[in-house]
Amino acid sequence: MFDTVFILATLAGIGVATASAPLGCFVVWRRMAYFGDATAHTAMLGVAISLIFFVNMFLSILIIALIMAYTVSSLSQRGHTTDTLMGVLAHSALAAGIVAMSFTVTADVDLESYLFGDIRAVTAMDVAIIWAGAALVLALVIWRWSALLTATLNPDLAYASGINPKREQLILTLALAVVVAVAIKVVGVLLISAMLIIPAATARAFCKTPESMAFIATLIGVISAIGGLLASIVWSTPTGPTIVCVAALLFIMSNIARAGKISA
Repeated sequence: MFDTVFILATLAGIGVATASAPLGCFVVWRRMAYFGDATAHTAMLGVAISLIFFVNMFLSILIIALIMAYTVSSLSQRGHTTDTLMGVLAHSALAAGIVAMSFTVTADVDLESYLFGDIRAVTAMDVAIIWAGAALVLALVIWRWSALLTATLNPDLAYASGINPKREQLILTLALAVVVAVAIKVVGVLLISAMLIIPAATARAFCKTPESMAFIATLIGVISAIGGLLASIVWSTPTGPTIVCVAALLFIMSNIARAGKISA
C-alpha cells in the first residue's frame, strides 16, 4: 500500500483539500456554488488547448478560468443575468473542450481521467504543482482574510472601512481559478466544485466562528481525500468519485448528528 504511487496520491489529495476547503467557505458564504461549478467546467477547454498546442496544462487551465470569470463579471455589470451567463459559458466551454480534444494528435488521451480525475496517476511534478498552487491560495486567503470576510458579510461596511468589494471578488476569483487548475488531476472537471462546497457545508455543523469553519473544513477535506483514496483501493472504485462520496457521507453524518443534538 505504502509505495510511491500511494504516497504521491496521498500528498496530492491533501494538497487539493488544503487549497479548496478554506476557499470553499467563501464560496458557501457568498452563495457562489454555481460560479465554482462554472469555473471548473471551463477547465476542460483549457485541457484541450494545452493538448492541441502543447502548452503547460496548469497555465492553460488557469488562463481560461480567469477569462471566464472576467467575462461573467463584465457582462453581469451590463445587466445580464449572472446565473444564466454562467450556465451558457460553463456548458459551452465544457462541450467545446470535449469536442476539441477529439482533434488532438494524442491518441491515448483518457477523457474520463480529466472528467473524474486520476489521482493514482499523479507524478512528483504534479504534486509539486498542486502544493505550489495550494500555498498560493492559502497565502492569498490568509493575507486578505479580514478584507474578504468583511466584503462577504457586509459590502457597505467594507466600503466604509476602505475595502473595495470588487477587488476582493477578483482575489477570490484568482484563488478559485488556481484551485481548479491544481485539482483537475485529483477529482476531475465534474467533481472539483464538490470539494469546494461539501467540506465547507459539513463544517457548518461544528463551528461558531469563520476561522474555525475554515479549519474544520480543511480537516474534513483531508479526511475525505485520504479516506476516499483508501476506499478506492480496497473496493477498486474510481478514486475521484469515491473521495467525493466520502465527503458526502461525512456531510450526511454531520447533519444527522446536528439534528439529534437539536432534538435533544
